[in-house]
Amino acid sequence: MLPPATMSEHLTPPTTKPRVSHFSSGPCAKRPGWSVSNLQNACVGRSHRSEDGKAKLAEVIDRSKKILGVPADYRLGIVPASDTGAVEMALWSLLGERPVDILAWESFGQEWVKDVIDELKLPDLRLIKAPYGSLPDLDQVDFSHDVVFLWNGTTSGVRVPNGDWIKDDREGLTICDATSAVFAMDVPWNKLDVVTYSWQKVLGGEAQHGIIVLSPRAVERLERYQPAWPIPKIFRLAQKGKLIEGIFKGDTINTPSMLCVEDALDGLTWAESVGGLPGLIRRSEANLNAIAQWVEQSTWADFLAEKSETRSCTSICLKIVDSWFTNLSPEDQAKYTKKLAKLLEKQGVAYDIAPYRAAPPGLRIWGGATVETADIEALLPWLDWAYATLKAELAPVA
Repeated sequence: MLPPATMSEHLTPPTTKPRVSHFSSGPCAKRPGWSVSNLQNACVGRSHRSEDGKAKLAEVIDRSKKILGVPADYRLGIVPASDTGAVEMALWSLLGERPVDILAWESFGQEWVKDVIDELKLPDLRLIKAPYGSLPDLDQVDFSHDVVFLWNGTTSGVRVPNGDWIKDDREGLTICDATSAVFAMDVPWNKLDVVTYSWQKVLGGEAQHGIIVLSPRAVERLERYQPAWPIPKIFRLAQKGKLIEGIFKGDTINTPSMLCVEDALDGLTWAESVGGLPGLIRRSEANLNAIAQWVEQSTWADFLAEKSETRSCTSICLKIVDSWFTNLSPEDQAKYTKKLAKLLEKQGVAYDIAPYRAAPPGLRIWGGATVETADIEALLPWLDWAYATLKAELAPVA
């Protein structure tokens, strides 16, 4: 292993730039080789309820289930409003019968807490939380309750390591926001009753549409239980005690973008070409491994995730551990982090890698399967250059 470069060496800009500098955590990088010409067969100017339109939607559903290994008796449907809409559908349609445990260790988990407390006003709720960088104590979860959690914290870079902590004989439902995990991590379907995600993450698809996956247990709840509150049409999964089966066959609740649908099909075709789910996981893990090797040598950066087994391979979040930076006020840390990201953007080597607005100062690099490891490797010397440049400029003043 080479020794870390000196500060003076870091002040010389690297000579190689990433071929694709898109490291945003959503919408994420398009798949390698993508072109708008790939959408030429989109069913535009046609009704999404036409035979051809419904066939396209059904194809997305069927191919998604096949690639992800979703059990045959689970339903997968296309729903409005991205992953957020899919999660809201689950919360509004399913909760209220049992007490609820919500796990939160970053901003989106906190959003679901706000919905359940302030909007649904459920009285019997437990919040099991942890700060950024950590997971909550999973042993506290009561599986006689419904459980709401994320598989991967998109704004913290912390994921649950596996599904072993989830009981097979649970009485409640497990409702999992897995938008930055699906297609990049091994999601154990038998442990989950509701899974939500969107195309804009690991597939690099366009925003707007969400996916909801229901287990037979979730379907049974929908057909047996009616919440005390009225459910808006856009959240409605069941009607008159029966699941609305059309949602899971391509008969969407509202009008979808057929360009987005075609783009999703293109992403699925590419996913198949790189080896399906195992290939996608390998690509994401390779990106994490490249950053992990760099972090081992870094004198100023570390993972926000405190434990290696909880490090995300998609939303890879870094913190700055150099004493010059950590001794700054929180306001200056936030300000200089933005300057760091802007410096990289100005060089054209990394777009949109500032941390989420509510997250600790640092950097967030998307490492999902559509990102090439060679581009990650080309980016890393630029991170050193940008930090050394920023420190040289600001340290004498600070």
